[in-house]
Amino acid sequence: MGASSEEMSMRLFVAVTLGSSVEEAATAALEQLRGLAPRARWVPPANLHLTLNFLGEVDDERAARVKQVLEQVGPRHEPLVLSIQGGGSFGAQSHPRVLWAGVEGNTAALGALQADVAEGLRPLGFEPEHRSYVAHLTLARAKQPRGDRELAGCVRALQDARWGEARVDGLVLFESLGGHYHPRARIPLGARAP
Repeated sequence: MGASSEEMSMRLFVAVTLGSSVEEAATAALEQLRGLAPRARWVPPANLHLTLNFLGEVDDERAARVKQVLEQVGPRHEPLVLSIQGGGSFGAQSHPRVLWAGVEGNTAALGALQADVAEGLRPLGFEPEHRSYVAHLTLARAKQPRGDRELAGCVRALQDARWGEARVDGLVLFESLGGHYHPRARIPLGARAP
């Protein structure tokens, strides 16, 4: 029969989500920012998340093992609170390639969570991508490889942005499929209630 569905692979990443109040504030802000850089590829507010580990193409068997690792890591970390404010860009200042919002608050706990996930996934063959994890919320990407001059105006507009607090209380294993992110597993943070 040739290739069977068991050999299918999924494009996966591990992330934390930010909750509805940050999503609502982001929705309003992104509408205004989109007007400043209409040619950029904007992240839909419902897709906003903080990526902890990008895994790439993963088959079903390895995906199940990733979920087992996350189920061990989640209970070792307590829920944490982050605040989303300010922002910046990657790439040349005059032609940014990526626009992002800043993450403040309990970033040390977030970094510890990310490191624990990365360490747990290493035996499955996932090498950590970051030497030191810096949390940021990707908002838009330039469509042109050289960057987008209009995104530079968005960086200025983001300086005073305050999108409120996000309570992070779980890990999410997402599948990226056609520009949409589908949760494949949710693992709560913190010790299970007795």
